[in-house]
Parts: sequence; C-alpha cells; structure tokens
Amino acid sequence: MPTRPSQNDPKRVAAWDRRRNRVGLRIQRARHERGLTQEQLALLSGVSRNVLMDVEHGRRGILLDRIFDIAKALGMSAAELLDGVR
Repeated sequence: MPTRPSQNDPKRVAAWDRRRNRVGLRIQRARHERGLTQEQLALLSGVSRNVLMDVEHGRRGILLDRIFDIAKALGMSAAELLDGVR
C-alpha cells in the first residue's frame, strides 16, 4: 500500500491538495478575523511561523494535534475549522 501522496492515484493526490488549500484558507481567514499576525498565531498555537505560513498556503499538511492547537488559539473548535472539508 502506498504511503506517500506521490505514490497514489492522481485523483487522490488532487483531492488532498484541495483539502490542504481549504483548511489553510480557513485558518488564514479566522486569523485575519481575529486581527492576528502569523507570528502571533504561531506563538499562541506552538506551531512555527514557517509551518503556519506553508499550511495557510496549502503547501503542506499538518498533524491532527496541531489542528487542535491552532483551533484553540483561534478560539474555535477543530470541528469548526474542518467543517465541510471533504
């Protein structure tokens, strides 16, 4: 069984790219709505600014644990952050 996205079916890879982009945009919008900079959110969530920047732009996935940390720092639940992302 493949373990890396590059070893998967192209449709599956594209679906994960869309998911990463949607989650990243939600994080970015929520951060802007709360008037936080990337650096401030990074400090509040314990995620490095570089990782946060890559996540917001959909260039990288993120561990489930970090999703909960980011959501908490934004004052929302992980479920709210991920709602409707398929």
